Amino acid sequence: MPNPWTGRGNPYTREEVIERLQKTIAREESIIAAGAGTGISAKFIEKGGADFLIIYNSGRFRMAGHGSTAGLMAYGDANAVAMEIGEYEVLPVVDEIPVLCGVHATDPRRRMWHWLQQVKAMGFSGVNNFPTHTLVDGHFGNVLKETGMHFEKEYEMVALARKMDLFTSVYVTSAEQAVEMAKAGADSIIAHAGTTIGGSIGVTGAVCSMDDAVKLTQEIIDAARSVRDDILFLTHGGPISTPADAAYVNERTDAVGFVGASSLERMGVEDSITELTREFKRIPLGATGPIGV
Repeated sequence: MPNPWTGRGNPYTREEVIERLQKTIAREESIIAAGAGTGISAKFIEKGGADFLIIYNSGRFRMAGHGSTAGLMAYGDANAVAMEIGEYEVLPVVDEIPVLCGVHATDPRRRMWHWLQQVKAMGFSGVNNFPTHTLVDGHFGNVLKETGMHFEKEYEMVALARKMDLFTSVYVTSAEQAVEMAKAGADSIIAHAGTTIGGSIGVTGAVCSMDDAVKLTQEIIDAARSVRDDILFLTHGGPISTPADAAYVNERTDAVGFVGASSLERMGVEDSITELTREFKRIPLGATGPIGV
């Protein structure tokens, strides 16, 4: 029986989101999800046929002209920003696409069960773990672990979300993290290959090669499948920045789709606005000629 509450930013159940995605695969189409930092982006990403949206704080920085990594820094309350974008910009303008909320699970000021209740009540159909500390390694990663702000909190958040009937699509950067997310009950695991290359504020040297991204993606898939066989695997970031790149990884791994944030939202704006402005600048002055002549 269809859910009477879906549409105009209202939520789907976890089972309903999974059913929608399985239908996409049954049509032999890739699952495409997209990060949206503004209502106008969300509106036209949905029109383009994306399967679900993810709202998180990096979208605001990205669409303000800053690097997405700003979302990992102490430049505001990540949870509050994601909720605000969803409440005032995205949920009111999308027609029927499921929308996920990026949750900063390691924020020690949040009682996570209480925050997830608010996320669900707002109309989000699921959650994603961004900002994610899975991207933080080395000495600082060890400091976070010793002080109780490690990405293990993200596993706990996913397990809570599963109990609360929220769909979960989550970033991981290693096979070990994939195993723990699978144990926590993640419905979809996104192999994160690093900050996206390209465009005006993408990285250039701090990324892996395409072959490394393929290898990492399949390692993540194999590891998670050792725990469960019902997970949907997607790719994101690093050298995977165009439809051709995403297709390249799909063809060489068991991934079934792609999550585009900078590669879909930001780069689409950069290229189209730049070219459109140039076209306007090429408009001839007309018969009167310059003013005063």
